[in-house]
Amino acid sequence: MDLEAGPVSPNGVGVGGGPAAAAPPAGRETDDSNVRKDLILAYKTLGVVFGGLVTSPLYVYPSMNLSSPTEADYLGIYSIMFWTLTLIGVVKYVCIALNADDYGEGGTFAMYSLLCRHADIGILPSKRVYLEEETLLHSQSTMGRRPSKLGKFFEQSITARRVLLFMAVLGMCMLIGDGILTPAISVLSAIDGLRGPFPSVSKPAVEVLSAAILIGLFLLQKYGTSKVSFLFSPIMAAWTFTTPIIGIYSIFHYYPGIFKAISPHYIVHFFLRNKRQGWQLLGGTVLCITGAEAMFADLGHFSKKAIQIAFLSSIYPSLVLTYAGQTAYLINNVNDFGDGFYKFVPRPVYWPMFVIATLAAIVASQSLISATFSVIKQSVVLDYFPRVKVVHTSQHKEGEVYSPEINYILMVLCVGVILGFGGGKAIGNAFGVVVIMVMLITTVLLTLVMIIIWRTPPVLVGLYFVPFFIMEGSYVSAVFTKIPEGGWLPFAVSMILALIMFGWYYGRQRKIEYEMRNKVNLESLEELLARPEVQRVPGLCFFYSNIQDGLTPVLGHYIKNMSSLHTVTIFVTLRYLLVAKVDQRERILIKRLGPNGVYGCTVQYGYADSLSLAGGDDLGAQVFICLRRHIQTSTDGRSAEEEIAQLQAARLAGVVHVRGKMRLYVGNDAGWFDKVMLRFYEFLHGICRSALPALGMPLQQRVEIGMLYKV
Repeated sequence: MDLEAGPVSPNGVGVGGGPAAAAPPAGRETDDSNVRKDLILAYKTLGVVFGGLVTSPLYVYPSMNLSSPTEADYLGIYSIMFWTLTLIGVVKYVCIALNADDYGEGGTFAMYSLLCRHADIGILPSKRVYLEEETLLHSQSTMGRRPSKLGKFFEQSITARRVLLFMAVLGMCMLIGDGILTPAISVLSAIDGLRGPFPSVSKPAVEVLSAAILIGLFLLQKYGTSKVSFLFSPIMAAWTFTTPIIGIYSIFHYYPGIFKAISPHYIVHFFLRNKRQGWQLLGGTVLCITGAEAMFADLGHFSKKAIQIAFLSSIYPSLVLTYAGQTAYLINNVNDFGDGFYKFVPRPVYWPMFVIATLAAIVASQSLISATFSVIKQSVVLDYFPRVKVVHTSQHKEGEVYSPEINYILMVLCVGVILGFGGGKAIGNAFGVVVIMVMLITTVLLTLVMIIIWRTPPVLVGLYFVPFFIMEGSYVSAVFTKIPEGGWLPFAVSMILALIMFGWYYGRQRKIEYEMRNKVNLESLEELLARPEVQRVPGLCFFYSNIQDGLTPVLGHYIKNMSSLHTVTIFVTLRYLLVAKVDQRERILIKRLGPNGVYGCTVQYGYADSLSLAGGDDLGAQVFICLRRHIQTSTDGRSAEEEIAQLQAARLAGVVHVRGKMRLYVGNDAGWFDKVMLRFYEFLHGICRSALPALGMPLQQRVEIGMLYKV
């Protein structure tokens, strides 16, 4: 058994004013305040959510393998990009996907969690701990209506449930793959602007300079971004509002009739004329929507309305006008697509735009790096990823985290992509795989949400699923032709990460299943302590458990082998809450467990909490203080004095921290799937960080009890 923290979503309590009719001025003030808050959040999303999406004009056209393009080709390409942005960006994400949140969190895994809460489709019983109100709502939602036929199919098929989990995990891993490629292609495309005014600057020089900028960016991660993050939104706002201005200038100057390409018949003619080559070009045009998934994945950091306002009022118009301006320029300069962004920038504003583009590329890179850290941190907390070191660089923002191991792996991969792939065209081939795969996974999961949870009429489900599956399936088929040309890298990285996460989760859940099946209840504990050979030895023991209801099986193993239990034994369980900080009065909860000197303790903490006090006390010292206070307030008179004296004597006799160190035993009768996945889990478990040192326990006080779990 390992120390772990179960995630709990806090109960959100809505606070409302009186009836609108009774106090209309207050209502208007509240409405004005909400609108102002949404507008401020919408402005902040520019620097966090949309960095990857709004900087895509830097590399979309340069990533395309065009051969002697014509005016009709460019009109067809612009029509494809316009409808991709409209259908995927506006219809799919803004209008539909943002409603499929799980307690305000978005992304593929949030949808999977949502499905698991409304249907029994987890591969094993979940370790999620529900609050009383959540349990009531959960039971009402599952009892109030019968499961759909599709829900029954997933409940009855373990293979379907495993595939569903792997899809959700793969979607999360594709976002991490995005964190590798976005910094590489964004910074490289921005710095490539040096070669226009200075043709003597070689391509390798641009690559080395881009790699140096990224190395510097990664080395600064440990200091956090709180001191410079206030600049992110102004930089991205400058980019978002200057590029469409240049686009409008380019439209009037080069091709005023560009918006006739909005007609879908240009797409039909494009494919009829170019056939196979036109289909392959989809691998480049798909990059126009790169970063759109961040709208959904970052939902937990902002509000749905703020993201919708920002996208519809600034990001979408900016991209439509910028791509229109680029296309208008290229229609008159058909062979300039290799540098499709900087060539369409007017000479007088070239250097200001170069500076803005470089800063915007760095901000976009930082956004994806921070998002990767956040995804890894959430995965570790939710027990879907082996433990790595996670440091909070801000006491006020959940997203500002840093993981040294992940940071340096990302740095090596990003620099390797730049130096190994070279130009943006090769990186674009790799990028398209990540972009469209995560969108296709979102489409499938969103369809399941519609059928199983929302109970959407089949006709409406079909109107959503069929067009989007055909469109995104076409993109997937096109980008998969790029696998040999670089697309293999993000796909391989994502698959490896998905296997690691799936294997870790499967092993942890099988372990929890065993512990719940073999847990020690209070009656069993009293029977064990009543045995004549079992002695109560002096001392204070902190026994770490991850079971909320009952005691860990390691306890029975410990008592049977040691024939003893300390006079004061405290069973400590850590519970992670999805809040910034837990009030000190609610942080440590103590209760008596029945036998003399045996207590239960739940330690609750938020993402910005440290498990050690500022004064230097470790977790054990905090628990001791709270236990003594609990005895004083819950016990009267002489018995309280005796109990405190027993506690003090036990502490003086010696303190020990006990945790289980389990190994999974896979018998010969186990299926091949269990043999492979559980042995893989054992390998991961052997190389990951231990949880106990992070709690500040002195090395000489730690004891590990080995136990074999026969699963």
